[in-house]
Amino acid sequence: MSVTIYHNPDCGTSRNTLAMIRNAGIEPEIIEYLRTPPDREILKDLIARAGLTVRAALREKGTLYAERGLSDTSLSDEQLLDAMMEHPILINRPFVVTPLGVRLCRPSEAVLDILPAGQKGAFTKEDGEQVVDGEGRRFL
Repeated sequence: MSVTIYHNPDCGTSRNTLAMIRNAGIEPEIIEYLRTPPDREILKDLIARAGLTVRAALREKGTLYAERGLSDTSLSDEQLLDAMMEHPILINRPFVVTPLGVRLCRPSEAVLDILPAGQKGAFTKEDGEQVVDGEGRRFL
């Protein structure tokens, strides 16, 4: 089973997503995208396969988004991609790729929609929110 996560270990959502993948009994390929960013074509492919617009894949949180004037709706997809290539921190995360699809896993439990294996047991996020019960069933 091939699963890849574009991960930022400093991000709680990304850590929770990785933990849910592991809770399904899968050890994914982990790409720390700040150290090893995807190239432009891979990023465009991830965004398209996730069914997102480039703007939806842009991380708005943090000062860099404001400093770069990225809220300007006249900016093209290519200009937004340029910004993400120059500053990978602007790529929203985590993207997860499985045989069942690609998702930007925000919230982290979105990963459950593309994991072929069910959860092996209960899962509680770092903030204490229970996502999966003791029998591997997702809370709604």
